[in-house]
Amino acid sequence: MDFETATHPIAEETLYSLAELFKVFGDPTRIRILYALSFQELCVQDIANALSMTQSAISHQLRTLKQTALVKFRREGKTIYYALADDHVATIMAQGLEHVLE
Repeated sequence: MDFETATHPIAEETLYSLAELFKVFGDPTRIRILYALSFQELCVQDIANALSMTQSAISHQLRTLKQTALVKFRREGKTIYYALADDHVATIMAQGLEHVLE
């Protein structure tokens, strides 16, 4: 069954996926990680240091962020660097900040 907006039908499954995406943004630790990554790519240790958290806690949250395609990663030797997945993530973060700062 489709959910109808004023002029655009949206599939129920799409709305569910959107809700799941926003759940990921509902965690303050994940928001802090995304905010840190909005400036530059970082390794787990750099993120842990910046947020005063353990590498294990950061890795746990990064797993969720990777699964929802909000962050990407690249390997350089033994080190893995994380960055925002794309401009959409940066836009969501920027617009969210703009909204709460109004």
